Amino acid sequence: MQTKVVKFGGSSLADAQHFRQVADIIKADPARRFVVPSAPGKRHKNDTKVTDMLYHCYEMIRNHENIDAFYEEIAERYNSIIRELGMNFDMSGELAYVKNAMLHASGRDYAASRGEYLNGIILAKYLGFDFVDAENVIFFRDNGSFDEERTNEVLADELRRHKNAVIPGFYGCMPNGTIKTFSRGGSDITGAIVARAVEADLYENWTDVSGFMMGDPRLLDNPPPIDTITYQELRELSYMGATVLHDESIFPVRYAGIPINIRNTNAPADKGTMIVSSAETYDTKRVITGLAGKKGFSVINIEKDRMNAEIGFGRRVLEILEDNGVSFEHLPSGIDTMSIVVATSALEGRRERILQSITRQVKADHVEILDGLCLIAVVGRGMVKARGTAARIFDAIYNAGVNIRMIDQGSSELNIIIGVNEEDYEKALVAIFNEFVK
Repeated sequence: MQTKVVKFGGSSLADAQHFRQVADIIKADPARRFVVPSAPGKRHKNDTKVTDMLYHCYEMIRNHENIDAFYEEIAERYNSIIRELGMNFDMSGELAYVKNAMLHASGRDYAASRGEYLNGIILAKYLGFDFVDAENVIFFRDNGSFDEERTNEVLADELRRHKNAVIPGFYGCMPNGTIKTFSRGGSDITGAIVARAVEADLYENWTDVSGFMMGDPRLLDNPPPIDTITYQELRELSYMGATVLHDESIFPVRYAGIPINIRNTNAPADKGTMIVSSAETYDTKRVITGLAGKKGFSVINIEKDRMNAEIGFGRRVLEILEDNGVSFEHLPSGIDTMSIVVATSALEGRRERILQSITRQVKADHVEILDGLCLIAVVGRGMVKARGTAARIFDAIYNAGVNIRMIDQGSSELNIIIGVNEEDYEKALVAIFNEFVK
């Protein structure tokens, strides 16, 4: 029999009605043996996610405010789910324990993780599955990095003992026994870790959308869905702002060669988007798989005569960034020029120091930092096989009256990165979309 790991996001577990939908989905396929839940999300537009409530509760404790009334609101979110599901289950002991631990300085990560922990207990009871606390099977190193090998060994050994289990997402354990969380959206990562550990045939990630769209529907007119996308294409789009799936959740399953299926809890009949290791076919009409963009970049422009003949020039410049804790995004360069694209936020408090260090250490003729850059990634495995793709992109941007400030293409020819002024972002994005889709 196949084994599937299924992860459900906060919007899929926001209330009792969504719990019922989730249970129906799980029970419809016996292969769905291992479930990774998020904390309850928003029930309506003006609602608050439980994780955000827990963060706020933690801050109230730090500010020596009384949390009794506010914590009761958090408790009621869970009690209302239990009550409306008609469960004979008293969670008051768990809720009281969590509150007491928070009051006794258990830490911010502990507070945030309890949303998934409590939701996992309820879902396990409702499904009749075993509950496996992520604290006991997912591990971080002393420096806070994820310990993938120890986790995989312990988690695989534990889950072999369970036919069906619920493992809460988002958190694990530090060597000193304290709780450590992944970044926001980290339940996606937990789902992928579990899928790798049980050598799943498929990792289903259930959310409130029917897979990936070719672009942001808030900016583009009815972007079509993506039926199949490769891990590499997804990595490029996720990094550049496509947010259906947590960026870091790709790696555990990619390592194991496990496909991911993005599905919609509210429309379970939709096939969603399949994420695979490789795919030979592509849409010959559209050529590109998708496009995404991100604002908030700056360019460090360096000019120096005969820069190309100076051995170690680039290394010394990058060492200056390293010493200042700044990573680079792209390095478009010429014979006597070098441009380094970095996140604008990373330059905060370091601008003058970086400019002075570059001028002094490499004796540059001119150094400047230009802000207000946005990057647009045009991604597609079919681009390498289709003639004139780059020309079509540049013509579309030119015809939209937008000036291109940067061009960068990876060696795999899987994507083309275009830099434009932030005020031209939407105009450029729409122009490229219309060229390949409309």
